[in-house]
Amino acid sequence: MAGGERPLVRVRGLRKSFGGNVVLDGVDLDVREGEVTVLLGPSGSGKSTLLRCVNHLETPDAGFVEIGGDIVGYHQNGARLHALRSRAVTRQRAQVGMVFQQFNLFPHMTLLENITEAPVAVRRLPRKQAAARARELLERVGLGSREDSYPRQLSGGQQQRVAIARALAMEPRLLLFDEPTSALDPELVGEVLAVIQDLALGGMTMIVVTHEIGFARKVADTVVFLDGGRIIESGPPADVLTDPRHERARSFLAAVL
Repeated sequence: MAGGERPLVRVRGLRKSFGGNVVLDGVDLDVREGEVTVLLGPSGSGKSTLLRCVNHLETPDAGFVEIGGDIVGYHQNGARLHALRSRAVTRQRAQVGMVFQQFNLFPHMTLLENITEAPVAVRRLPRKQAAARARELLERVGLGSREDSYPRQLSGGQQQRVAIARALAMEPRLLLFDEPTSALDPELVGEVLAVIQDLALGGMTMIVVTHEIGFARKVADTVVFLDGGRIIESGPPADVLTDPRHERARSFLAAVL
């Protein structure tokens, strides 16, 4: 992508506190369309909160997130920002898919129903069209024969793959992953990472919180290291993961590798 093009995601001066605990302390971040950004850092460094602010599941105390030229959660009028109504925020959020640590599938719905629910309810797609797309996505994540199964009949890795298919069903411009393998048994991690790697190869724009360093080395265009709510290092994986400049990043990587 040409360097002069506007990033798909622009984060500027993002701050967020919970009580007296400063979780994000002036974060700036750019993610260009088709790129994969991996967020690394110790627990409590602000990674998950940053993702939730991108999707406006958390409201920043200061700063803003812009996706595709629109400020998330706000309408700009001159120099002033006005909070959007919840329906408008929902429309904005529809262009951002999010996959959580827990799968959050509806236990009383089949896999097909889990994936078709949001496109029908939010995007107003005809159910037949949404179901056809859901079947395509189940094939893509390797579960094409399980459309009538219920979540309880699947392994954790399979459920997470369904969660990815559900996020893709909304045809988002951006996918967010919040430690998508942390709740999985070790032998199931690879099957989920393989799906995410396939999405990266297909040009999906993604921000991924993970501790899987080998995965980050393979798929990331940019690795961002956070500590204490600040970005202390950012760059290509070959630089950040192999020869980090900051001592905190070096000690963290030494511990997890």
